[in-house]
Amino acid sequence: MKLLILDAGHCLSLALAQEASRRTDTELVIEQGSTITSAQLQAITPDAVIIPPLAHPLSMAPADVTAHADAVDACMDACQAQGIALVWCVSDQLYEDGFEIPIDEHVVPAPRDESLRRLVQAGDRIRAEYHRHLIVRLGPLFALEGSHAWLNEIIDSLMIGQPARAAEDVIFCPTSADAVAMALIGMLQQQVCGADAWGAYHLAGTEPVSAFTFTSMVRTQLATHLEGRGENVALGDVQALNHHHDAKLRRVLNCRRVLDVFGVHQKPWRLEVGRMLDAWCLTREQQQGEGTGELA
Repeated sequence: MKLLILDAGHCLSLALAQEASRRTDTELVIEQGSTITSAQLQAITPDAVIIPPLAHPLSMAPADVTAHADAVDACMDACQAQGIALVWCVSDQLYEDGFEIPIDEHVVPAPRDESLRRLVQAGDRIRAEYHRHLIVRLGPLFALEGSHAWLNEIIDSLMIGQPARAAEDVIFCPTSADAVAMALIGMLQQQVCGADAWGAYHLAGTEPVSAFTFTSMVRTQLATHLEGRGENVALGDVQALNHHHDAKLRRVLNCRRVLDVFGVHQKPWRLEVGRMLDAWCLTREQQQGEGTGELA
């Protein structure tokens, strides 16, 4: 299976590249840009095109969000012309006002924000005009590298003693980019083998929490990892932000359909964070060792 991944520096693109490198059944072509032409697809002949998500469209400039939607439209036209599957990953922030209960896949987002509505229009067009698509709504992604990685930003702030500010009144399911990469490749392998299960799916980590709780847990685990290595680092504090003063806003994705159709299980974000912090500490130790060796 050959996949074409757009936005090379995105944390999900990097996770997909890492996952594909461990497999013998998946070839990746990665493009720097955020769109593709029909002629390029004809030359590359991928089985699917994957568009990583805008991680925080609510906090982005409207023009950037609209440009992303325009790029998605262009990608759909190119994929449709060549008969190539389109996979578009989108943020749970499209459910701008949240829901009291877990959000099922059939619920189409209806945001108030104009730029978010432009993203929904792109999704509506894909559903209406091109059968061979996967629209994958994701919980907030975290990873150690790449754009939109979140976890690396938290670690960087804490390590230099700066406060890490995080909302306490929005509940969601943090989602490992590595877990999403593994799931997407598995889903597309099944599609290539004839599953023909196109449509909308949700992927998110287990255990709904606020960004404040997530960030506080990262700080606790980071401190434990550093102490275990004999390092005494004065980590920055975690500061709570509140934007929705009347009640907490919940964006919890129901991921039942992706389990029933593809057998994809949700990954516990706490375990994924622990694994990533192990990897971060190992890299840090290697870099410190190299620095010591250079000095010697």
